[in-house]
Amino acid sequence: MGGLTAETPTPTEIKLHQQSRILEVAFSNGDRFEFPCEYLRVYSPSAEVRGHGPGQETLQVGKKNVEIKNIEPVGHYAVVLAFSDGHDSGIYSWDYLHDLGRHQEAYWKAYLLRMEQAGASREPKTLV
Repeated sequence: MGGLTAETPTPTEIKLHQQSRILEVAFSNGDRFEFPCEYLRVYSPSAEVRGHGPGQETLQVGKKNVEIKNIEPVGHYAVVLAFSDGHDSGIYSWDYLHDLGRHQEAYWKAYLLRMEQAGASREPKTLV
């Protein structure tokens, strides 16, 4: 991902749908994406999730019911999303969000495959 340039599409609208746990983002180039909160959470750009290099990613499990509690702008280039599980250190730049939208199907399939390989679940652990 190359960072922001004059060609980077910027959001013209960011709308959080609490009930369906969907973040809807419309971009200046006409693209419009609907991001499930879970998808944005498991692909958080934070070091906590991504690690500090390829292969150091931490698989995020049990995030099926996670919600976005707050959206905080960072300058004119990004937002910080605060999630209901307390995670709030990911800075989602416009180019990163746009990339997540353009490749949503492939990224989601890759995530589900990693979950399957790890024998992990999207369901939150229930306290017994």
